[in-house]
Amino acid sequence: MATETLPADESRLANFPIMFFAIPMGLFGTTLALHAAEKAYGLAGSSSEIALYVSGTVLLTIAALYLLKALFAGESVAHEWHHPIRIAFFPAASISLLLMATALSADHPQAALWVWSIGTALQGTLALAVIGSWIGHRSFQTGHLTPAWFIPAVGNVIVPIAGARLGYVEISWLFFSGGLMFWVILLTLVAQRLMFHDPMPGKMVPTLMILVAPPAVAFVAWLNLTGEVGPFGHILLSLGYVFAAVVITQLAKFRRIPFALSWWALSFPIAALTVASFAYAGEAGSAAHKTIGTVLLVVLLTAITGLVARTTLAVLRKEICIAE
Repeated sequence: MATETLPADESRLANFPIMFFAIPMGLFGTTLALHAAEKAYGLAGSSSEIALYVSGTVLLTIAALYLLKALFAGESVAHEWHHPIRIAFFPAASISLLLMATALSADHPQAALWVWSIGTALQGTLALAVIGSWIGHRSFQTGHLTPAWFIPAVGNVIVPIAGARLGYVEISWLFFSGGLMFWVILLTLVAQRLMFHDPMPGKMVPTLMILVAPPAVAFVAWLNLTGEVGPFGHILLSLGYVFAAVVITQLAKFRRIPFALSWWALSFPIAALTVASFAYAGEAGSAAHKTIGTVLLVVLLTAITGLVARTTLAVLRKEICIAE
């Protein structure tokens, strides 16, 4: 399979990848998971507040660095935009804003509204731009498909989580509907690619975890929009668990893969399923789902600790932000 590479450039800024935005996605997801656990156990919210500030700082830092890249190495940004895999990570920036708005919505509704408005506008723009680039783009091949292509659709179903709470119900339904439709379409395409074509490149294997995110996020959005679980909510949450089980069957492959930023794809889906489990536990009074949420939170915190440590080591060793 022929793949494009970034232009040969010694500048680390020029090679600062758009995939870095997967980091604040995972950190904000962890913030929401901690908040859900605090609510489930009736604890004070200090840990989630600290996580929120840390996540916001990381997002601002990454956004500032990528803006500098756009200003001084615009050709590298354009190259990423035209890359069949990297383009799907651009909406990770708007998703991070939407997750920040969700984390802010409980205690800081005015700030949340501003962040949500910016994130929603950016998400809508990026999602349409990415989908538009897919249509009729003949250089895209089946081998370019990975679960990372779900990222634009996942972003759409995140909009209602804070949007419904802030009172913007109609636009929340709009994004929810579009997100679900493209999730079903992309799920069919990605499943066909995974089952009937060559295996994904090694460093993209961790993106399999992204399969878990759409139904888990959609469940939380559905709960916020309707106020009840209902049959469709049960289906969404169950699908989250089903896809998690599917990924578990592939864990042996993960051990052979060296670290790359794509490993951050593990974080947000685990966080989403954690939040969904706690949300169902609170709505249905299910002790079993509360236990599942707790176990998933432990897994999430372990994964985040490892990812932060390994990413820091990679930065110090200059293993990332290099030409590929």
